Order: sequence, then C-alpha cells, then structure tokens
Amino acid sequence: MELNNEVIVCPVDRGTWEEVAEEFLMRWNVPHAYGALDGKRVAIRKPPKTGAMYHNYKGFFSVVLMAVVDADYKFMWIDVGGFGSQSDAQIYNQSELKECLEDGFIGLPPPSPLPNDVQDFPYFLLGDDAFGLRTYLMKPYSGHQLTREEMIANYRISRARRVVENAFGIMAQRWRVLLSTMQQMPVTVQTIVEACVCLDNFIRLRNPARDEMSTW
Repeated sequence: MELNNEVIVCPVDRGTWEEVAEEFLMRWNVPHAYGALDGKRVAIRKPPKTGAMYHNYKGFFSVVLMAVVDADYKFMWIDVGGFGSQSDAQIYNQSELKECLEDGFIGLPPPSPLPNDVQDFPYFLLGDDAFGLRTYLMKPYSGHQLTREEMIANYRISRARRVVENAFGIMAQRWRVLLSTMQQMPVTVQTIVEACVCLDNFIRLRNPARDEMSTW
C-alpha cells in the first residue's frame, strides 16, 4: 500500500523512542511508556469452509487488528488478519514485534531511573490482562487487596493504555465501514483495515490541529 511505509512508522532508534516516552509522561503521567498495545476485532461475514476459525469469544466472526499506538493516538505498528478465534496474546506472541522486542532489534533505550528515583527501570509497552507481564510490557496489578500506591499505579497505567482503545474508536467513527459486518473475504478485509489505519494516520500527520477536535 502506497502510504503504508510513509504514515505507519515504528521507531527503530533510541532518540525517537525517548520522544514517544516523553509524550506519554507529559500527556498521561506515565514515565518510560513507549506505546499502548491492544487488539480490535473487525466483524466479517463467515468465510466459507473455515469452521470456527474466525469465530471469536464475543460470538461473531472477525479478523483482528493488533496495534501499538503512541500518546497522540497515532498508529506506530499494526498486524492485521489474525483469526477471530485467536486471543490477543496468541496473535502478539506470533508477531514480528514480539520477536524484535525480545531480540533487541528496534533500538529501545536502555533502562534508566524513573523521575525522582535513582534505580534503573526498563522502558515498556502498556497492555491489559490479556498479555503476560514482561520487562518490556507493563500491565495493571491484579487482585483486590491492593495498596494505595498500587491503585494509583493501576489508574495511571489503565488511563494511558486506553489511548489505543480510543484510537480504535476514533478510527471506527471516521471510517464507518469498521462498524459494520464486512461482506468481503478476509484478505480483502485486511486491505480495507490497513487502508483505514493509513488514512487515519495521514489525517493526524497532515492536519493535527483539526484532528485534535476528534479526541475531545
């Protein structure tokens, strides 16, 4: 797709990742976060001869858009076409992003102290309970008997992570084909979804002031 490499750009150097993390700190009060990760299920008509492959836990047929979004709702990385029957964690675990993160191929900054601290702490993605906790992936504390500090951490992590859910919602309201049940075959749906992401990022990059109104 012609716009793909121009408008969906995953950083590969330390300086750019630090800029993304600084924006998360300024806007969402979460230091060392370099993206929010989540999956969106795009409804489709059941493809012939696929059984329950595309049938998801919510009860409809779908393909999955997995994405990492920055603090300004821009998509930095996407993986489109996962089977609806797969969990977010399964799709992520099979992704090129996970491989790059674990092998250190995308230039993440080394651990450094958090604000008002002296102990080094790694940079991380923000995820939900669907994902496993890793040194490079942070999710809220689980359980009910939480300390005040843990509850504050959960609030900040969850609020910052919601940028990816909000990005999905904003995109679906703008490109309403994502709100319907697509009648095309999965490979065509994949192309449509990628086009929606590209156009969404294109608008944000070319006219950010006007697009800011859509996040109010």
